[in-house]
Amino acid sequence: MNEKQSLIQVISNNAGHFIALVLLIAVAFAITGFAEKKARKREVEAGARPEEVFSIRKISIIGVFSAISFVLMLFEFPLPFAPAFYKFDFSDIPALIGGFAAGPLVGVMIEFIKVLLNIVIQGTTTGFVGEIANFVVGAAFVVPATVIYRFKKTRNTALISCLVGTLCIAFVGATLNAFFLLPAYAVLFGSGVDSFIAAGTAINPAVTNLFTFCALCVAPFNLVKGVADSAITFLVYKQLSPILKADGFRGIRKKAAAQEADA
Repeated sequence: MNEKQSLIQVISNNAGHFIALVLLIAVAFAITGFAEKKARKREVEAGARPEEVFSIRKISIIGVFSAISFVLMLFEFPLPFAPAFYKFDFSDIPALIGGFAAGPLVGVMIEFIKVLLNIVIQGTTTGFVGEIANFVVGAAFVVPATVIYRFKKTRNTALISCLVGTLCIAFVGATLNAFFLLPAYAVLFGSGVDSFIAAGTAINPAVTNLFTFCALCVAPFNLVKGVADSAITFLVYKQLSPILKADGFRGIRKKAAAQEADA
Protein backbone atom coordinates (compact mmCIF):
# COMPACT_ATOMS: atom_id res chain seq x y z
CA MET A 1 0.00 0.00 0.00
CA ASN A 2 1.51 3.34 -1.01
CA GLU A 3 1.51 6.54 1.07
CA LYS A 4 -1.47 8.05 -0.72
CA GLN A 5 -3.56 4.90 -0.18
CA SER A 6 -2.58 4.83 3.48
CA LEU A 7 -3.73 8.42 3.96
CA ILE A 8 -7.04 7.71 2.22
CA GLN A 9 -7.51 4.67 4.43
CA VAL A 10 -6.82 6.70 7.56
CA ILE A 11 -9.38 9.34 6.56
CA SER A 12 -11.90 6.64 5.69
CA ASN A 13 -11.49 4.92 9.04
CA ASN A 14 -12.06 8.22 10.85
CA ALA A 15 -14.71 9.59 8.48
CA GLY A 16 -17.25 10.35 11.22
CA HIS A 17 -14.74 12.18 13.41
CA PHE A 18 -13.28 13.98 10.39
CA ILE A 19 -16.65 15.29 9.24
CA ALA A 20 -17.60 16.40 12.77
CA LEU A 21 -14.36 18.34 13.15
CA VAL A 22 -14.80 20.02 9.75
CA LEU A 23 -18.28 21.10 10.84
CA LEU A 24 -16.72 22.63 13.98
CA ILE A 25 -14.38 24.65 11.74
CA ALA A 26 -17.44 25.97 9.88
CA VAL A 27 -19.06 26.86 13.22
CA ALA A 28 -15.96 28.83 14.32
CA PHE A 29 -15.99 30.87 11.11
CA ALA A 30 -19.77 31.37 11.31
CA ILE A 31 -19.57 32.70 14.88
CA THR A 32 -16.76 35.14 14.10
CA GLY A 33 -18.42 36.29 10.88
CA PHE A 34 -21.70 36.93 12.70
CA ALA A 35 -19.94 38.77 15.54
CA GLU A 36 -18.01 40.93 13.09
CA LYS A 37 -21.20 41.80 11.22
CA LYS A 38 -22.97 42.81 14.44
CA ALA A 39 -20.00 44.89 15.64
CA ARG A 40 -19.76 46.72 12.30
CA LYS A 41 -23.51 47.44 12.40
CA ARG A 42 -23.14 48.97 15.87
CA GLU A 43 -20.29 51.14 14.66
CA VAL A 44 -22.36 52.41 11.73
CA GLU A 45 -25.28 53.18 14.04
CA ALA A 46 -22.89 55.12 16.29
CA GLY A 47 -21.82 57.25 13.31
CA ALA A 48 -18.40 55.61 12.86
CA ARG A 49 -16.97 54.29 9.62
CA PRO A 50 -16.03 50.63 10.17
CA GLU A 51 -12.88 49.19 8.67
CA GLU A 52 -13.25 46.81 5.72
CA VAL A 53 -13.59 43.14 6.68
CA PHE A 54 -10.32 42.34 4.91
CA SER A 55 -8.48 45.64 4.74
CA ILE A 56 -4.78 45.87 3.90
CA ARG A 57 -4.05 46.20 7.62
CA LYS A 58 -5.99 43.06 8.48
CA ILE A 59 -4.48 41.04 5.64
CA SER A 60 -1.01 42.14 6.77
CA ILE A 61 -1.72 41.07 10.35
CA ILE A 62 -3.08 37.71 9.17
CA GLY A 63 0.01 37.05 7.04
CA VAL A 64 2.63 38.06 9.60
CA PHE A 65 0.97 36.53 12.63
CA SER A 66 0.10 33.26 10.86
CA ALA A 67 3.78 32.81 10.05
CA ILE A 68 4.79 33.57 13.64
CA SER A 69 2.12 31.20 14.93
CA PHE A 70 3.38 28.40 12.68
CA VAL A 71 6.96 28.88 13.90
CA LEU A 72 5.82 28.83 17.54
CA MET A 73 3.92 25.62 16.80
CA LEU A 74 7.25 23.91 16.05
CA PHE A 75 8.56 24.58 19.58
CA GLU A 76 6.47 22.20 21.64
CA PHE A 77 7.08 20.34 24.88
CA PRO A 78 5.16 18.10 27.30
CA LEU A 79 3.85 19.08 30.74
CA PRO A 80 4.47 16.87 33.79
CA PHE A 81 0.80 16.25 34.65
CA ALA A 82 -0.27 15.04 31.17
CA PRO A 83 0.95 12.16 28.95
CA ALA A 84 3.90 13.05 26.72
CA PHE A 85 1.81 12.86 23.53
CA TYR A 86 0.10 16.11 24.60
CA LYS A 87 2.47 18.86 23.49
CA PHE A 88 2.35 22.41 24.83
CA ASP A 89 3.16 25.36 22.57
CA PHE A 90 2.48 29.10 22.39
CA SER A 91 1.08 29.20 18.86
CA ASP A 92 -2.32 30.57 19.96
CA ILE A 93 -0.78 33.83 21.22
CA PRO A 94 -0.41 35.48 17.76
CA ALA A 95 -4.03 34.58 16.97
CA LEU A 96 -5.20 36.13 20.23
CA ILE A 97 -3.16 39.30 19.68
CA GLY A 98 -4.29 39.54 16.06
CA GLY A 99 -7.90 39.01 17.10
CA PHE A 100 -7.69 41.71 19.75
CA ALA A 101 -6.14 44.14 17.26
CA ALA A 102 -8.26 43.42 14.18
CA GLY A 103 -11.32 41.40 15.21
CA PRO A 104 -12.32 37.77 15.82
CA LEU A 105 -12.41 36.85 12.13
CA VAL A 106 -8.72 37.77 11.84
CA GLY A 107 -7.95 35.68 14.93
CA VAL A 108 -9.66 32.60 13.56
CA MET A 109 -8.01 33.10 10.16
CA ILE A 110 -4.59 33.10 11.85
CA GLU A 111 -5.46 29.81 13.59
CA PHE A 112 -6.63 28.31 10.30
CA ILE A 113 -3.62 29.37 8.23
CA LYS A 114 -1.24 28.23 10.98
CA VAL A 115 -2.66 24.71 10.76
CA LEU A 116 -2.75 24.85 6.95
CA LEU A 117 0.95 25.80 6.85
CA ASN A 118 1.72 22.93 9.19
CA ILE A 119 -0.06 20.46 6.92
CA VAL A 120 1.61 21.79 3.75
CA ILE A 121 5.13 21.90 5.21
CA GLN A 122 5.13 18.97 7.62
CA GLY A 123 2.33 16.80 6.26
CA THR A 124 -0.09 14.78 8.38
CA THR A 125 0.21 11.47 10.21
CA THR A 126 -3.37 11.51 11.52
CA GLY A 127 -5.43 11.83 8.34
CA PHE A 128 -5.86 15.55 9.17
CA VAL A 129 -7.83 14.71 12.33
CA GLY A 130 -5.09 15.94 14.67
CA GLU A 131 -4.50 19.11 12.69
CA ILE A 132 -8.19 19.98 12.50
CA ALA A 133 -8.54 19.28 16.21
CA ASN A 134 -5.61 21.64 16.86
CA PHE A 135 -7.56 24.37 15.07
CA VAL A 136 -10.79 23.64 16.94
CA VAL A 137 -9.11 23.70 20.36
CA GLY A 138 -7.22 26.90 19.51
CA ALA A 139 -10.41 28.50 18.18
CA ALA A 140 -12.21 27.52 21.40
CA PHE A 141 -9.82 29.88 23.17
CA VAL A 142 -9.42 32.65 20.59
CA VAL A 143 -13.01 32.98 19.36
CA PRO A 144 -14.83 33.73 22.64
CA ALA A 145 -12.00 35.95 23.88
CA THR A 146 -11.83 38.09 20.74
CA VAL A 147 -15.61 38.23 20.21
CA ILE A 148 -16.12 39.64 23.72
CA TYR A 149 -13.28 42.12 23.30
CA ARG A 150 -14.57 43.22 19.86
CA PHE A 151 -17.66 44.80 21.43
CA LYS A 152 -15.95 46.60 24.30
CA LYS A 153 -12.23 47.28 24.07
CA THR A 154 -11.15 47.95 27.65
CA ARG A 155 -8.52 46.38 29.87
CA ASN A 156 -11.16 44.87 32.16
CA THR A 157 -13.01 43.40 29.17
CA ALA A 158 -9.76 41.93 27.88
CA LEU A 159 -9.22 40.25 31.25
CA ILE A 160 -12.77 38.87 31.28
CA SER A 161 -12.49 37.72 27.67
CA CYS A 162 -9.26 35.82 28.38
CA LEU A 163 -10.85 34.20 31.43
CA VAL A 164 -13.85 33.08 29.36
CA GLY A 165 -11.53 31.84 26.61
CA THR A 166 -9.48 29.85 29.13
CA LEU A 167 -12.60 28.18 30.55
CA CYS A 168 -13.82 27.43 27.02
CA ILE A 169 -10.55 25.83 25.89
CA ALA A 170 -10.53 23.63 29.01
CA PHE A 171 -14.11 22.47 28.45
CA VAL A 172 -13.92 22.09 24.67
CA GLY A 173 -10.50 20.41 24.84
CA ALA A 174 -11.72 17.82 27.34
CA THR A 175 -14.98 17.20 25.46
CA LEU A 176 -13.22 16.98 22.11
CA ASN A 177 -10.75 14.43 23.46
CA ALA A 178 -13.46 12.31 25.07
CA PHE A 179 -15.82 12.12 22.11
CA PHE A 180 -13.64 12.68 19.05
CA LEU A 181 -9.85 12.69 19.41
CA LEU A 182 -9.11 9.72 21.64
CA PRO A 183 -11.59 7.41 19.84
CA ALA A 184 -10.18 8.57 16.48
CA TYR A 185 -6.58 7.98 17.59
CA ALA A 186 -7.59 4.57 18.95
CA VAL A 187 -8.77 3.65 15.45
CA LEU A 188 -5.70 5.22 13.84
CA PHE A 189 -3.10 3.47 15.97
CA GLY A 190 -5.13 0.32 16.67
CA SER A 191 -4.31 0.51 20.36
CA GLY A 192 -7.69 1.16 21.95
CA VAL A 193 -8.68 3.96 24.31
CA ASP A 194 -7.46 1.93 27.30
CA SER A 195 -3.85 2.54 26.29
CA PHE A 196 -4.35 6.30 26.61
CA ILE A 197 -6.03 5.87 29.99
CA ALA A 198 -3.08 3.72 31.13
CA ALA A 199 -0.68 6.51 30.13
CA GLY A 200 -2.71 8.91 32.28
CA THR A 201 -2.80 6.47 35.20
CA ALA A 202 1.00 6.21 35.10
CA ILE A 203 1.17 9.94 35.82
CA ASN A 204 -1.86 10.26 38.10
CA PRO A 205 -3.28 7.13 39.82
CA ALA A 206 -6.65 8.90 40.11
CA VAL A 207 -7.08 8.45 36.36
CA THR A 208 -9.18 5.30 36.00
CA ASN A 209 -11.38 5.90 32.95
CA LEU A 210 -11.93 8.23 30.01
CA PHE A 211 -13.79 10.80 32.12
CA THR A 212 -11.07 11.09 34.78
CA PHE A 213 -8.40 11.14 32.05
CA CYS A 214 -9.99 14.17 30.41
CA ALA A 215 -10.81 15.84 33.75
CA LEU A 216 -7.39 15.34 35.37
CA CYS A 217 -5.05 15.44 32.37
CA VAL A 218 -6.63 17.19 29.40
CA ALA A 219 -8.57 19.96 31.18
CA PRO A 220 -5.64 21.08 33.40
CA PHE A 221 -3.35 20.99 30.35
CA ASN A 222 -5.60 23.42 28.49
CA LEU A 223 -6.20 25.55 31.58
CA VAL A 224 -2.44 26.07 31.90
CA LYS A 225 -2.27 26.83 28.18
CA GLY A 226 -5.05 29.42 28.43
CA VAL A 227 -3.56 31.12 31.48
CA ALA A 228 -0.04 31.21 29.99
CA ASP A 229 -1.25 32.53 26.62
CA SER A 230 -3.40 35.18 28.34
CA ALA A 231 -0.56 36.34 30.59
CA ILE A 232 1.91 36.69 27.72
CA THR A 233 -0.67 38.47 25.58
CA PHE A 234 -1.26 41.00 28.37
CA LEU A 235 2.49 41.60 28.60
CA VAL A 236 3.08 42.24 24.89
CA TYR A 237 -0.21 43.56 23.51
CA LYS A 238 0.11 47.03 25.01
CA GLN A 239 3.50 47.48 23.31
CA LEU A 240 2.26 46.13 19.97
CA SER A 241 -1.14 47.82 19.96
CA PRO A 242 0.00 51.24 18.62
CA ILE A 243 1.67 49.51 15.66
CA LEU A 244 -1.21 47.16 14.92
CA LYS A 245 -3.88 49.85 14.93
CA ALA A 246 -4.89 51.48 11.64
CA ASP A 247 -3.07 54.72 12.55
CA GLY A 248 0.09 52.76 13.22
CA PHE A 249 -0.07 51.04 9.84
CA ARG A 250 -0.70 54.34 8.06
CA GLY A 251 2.32 55.81 9.82
CA ILE A 252 4.52 52.93 8.69
CA ARG A 253 3.33 53.29 5.09
CA LYS A 254 3.94 57.07 5.12
CA LYS A 255 7.43 56.56 6.53
CA ALA A 256 8.23 53.94 3.87
CA ALA A 257 6.90 56.22 1.11
CA ALA A 258 9.02 59.12 2.40
CA GLN A 259 12.13 56.94 2.45
CA GLU A 260 11.46 55.84 -1.14
CA ALA A 261 11.03 59.48 -2.21
CA ASP A 262 14.32 60.46 -0.54
CA ALA A 263 16.08 57.59 -2.28
